[in-house]
Amino acid sequence: MSDRNSGALTGILTSRLRHTTGFSFGDLNVRPKLMVLHNLFFLILTVSVYLSLIPLFESRVANAKARELSLLTKLFLDDRAPDMPGLEVYDYREGTTEALQIPDNVLNWLELHPGQIYRDSNTRVMYRLVPGTGQFRRLQAPDIFYDSVVQRAKFTIFLVLGILYALAILVLEVVVMPRYVYRPIQKFLEADTAIQQGDRSHELIPAPSIQGDEIGRIMKSRNATVAALREQERHLEETLKALEETAHELKFKNDQLETAKQSLMEQDRLASLGLLSASVAHELNTPLAVLLGSIEKLSERLTSSTDQERLARMRRVAQRLKTISESLVDFARERRQEMEVVMVRPLIDEAWSLVAIDEKSSEVHFQNEAQPGDKVFGNPDRLAQVFVNLLRNSLNAVNSAGEIRARSQRIEENGRSWIAVVVEDNGPGIPPDVLPDIFEAFVTTRLDARGTGLGLTVADGIVTQHGGSIQASNRPGGGARLEVRLPAA
Repeated sequence: MSDRNSGALTGILTSRLRHTTGFSFGDLNVRPKLMVLHNLFFLILTVSVYLSLIPLFESRVANAKARELSLLTKLFLDDRAPDMPGLEVYDYREGTTEALQIPDNVLNWLELHPGQIYRDSNTRVMYRLVPGTGQFRRLQAPDIFYDSVVQRAKFTIFLVLGILYALAILVLEVVVMPRYVYRPIQKFLEADTAIQQGDRSHELIPAPSIQGDEIGRIMKSRNATVAALREQERHLEETLKALEETAHELKFKNDQLETAKQSLMEQDRLASLGLLSASVAHELNTPLAVLLGSIEKLSERLTSSTDQERLARMRRVAQRLKTISESLVDFARERRQEMEVVMVRPLIDEAWSLVAIDEKSSEVHFQNEAQPGDKVFGNPDRLAQVFVNLLRNSLNAVNSAGEIRARSQRIEENGRSWIAVVVEDNGPGIPPDVLPDIFEAFVTTRLDARGTGLGLTVADGIVTQHGGSIQASNRPGGGARLEVRLPAA
């Protein structure tokens, strides 16, 4: 049968098998498929050899049996048979009918045919009446012997072919197929699995596992393809990395431009505000001077302690307004500040007394926990302005019955002594999106949202001028926390 016809027949059988059972031989893995094929091959070969040898052996045995039977027949007819050795193998006997136990029908036939041989097909026994003697002879034909020889030959051939079949299958499945077929295919599958799992250290088939046959050539081609693919991926990664760096640099440049733009806008606004603040300060100074003079005159006329206490408070408020006026002037020009040792606890009390003018302060619990011995070096009016802004922000943030606490502690850092003053409240805290820019100018969506957005900016500027720092954060339990760190006196 030609290859084309064989392929067509295989396709027809596979199609019928799939249509009937839903299963196709081609769907099997390579190992079970090859096992089925070479088992079927050796089975057909074994059966063919067996069916070829047995008829030949049976023919030879039948010929030997016929020759022997012919010789025995001649010997049985020869009157000298009793004198020939070896006939006892065939159970040869002579005697009377009673001694040989000849059946009646056989006896009748022998008496009618003296000298001829009667062969019983059932018992394979030959009988003969010797003429003129009255003696009967009996001989066992060799059918049983030859039948047993044929059976033993069949069993022996079957056993030998079975052993050869098992040995051939064993050698194929243990030595030949694993080494030259199964193991290379397994290496191929392991390498493909490594690619799917992203294990690049095992995605190439090791060179010692590649042979020189067709499977080996496919492995080499696959390794070359994977290596070329990885090289292309490396070039692509480098290109993408370069693009990312370029995009990052462009974004950085854009951010710088936007920052510069915002900075220019804020500087322009601050410059305008500086001019406006200088004008406002000039307008405030005259009425403030009149107010302070009136307070001084009243203090000379009124002698009541209650009146004197009220006038002292009015003097502090007027002085506070004068300080604010001077702060407005600071936006327009630099001023020299007088520095001195300032006690922290009285400074906070003074700041709260100015904030306490707000009616809401009576509903809020304020606690000054600053250490009595803590003192800093700076301008008391400017520092009071810082803590007034911080305490006012906290007062605006808390609700009724809220709590505000101020405390201080000494810190040793970088070989210098610092006084850290912390102002905390139990309000809603600082929004996360506002916290990074809380000290920028005109940021109003934060603690001092009710003002102009400059309170914390001014506070940051004053603290920086004193060589300190200010930080804002949220408390773990809720509320805002602002820490002012100033050089210790």
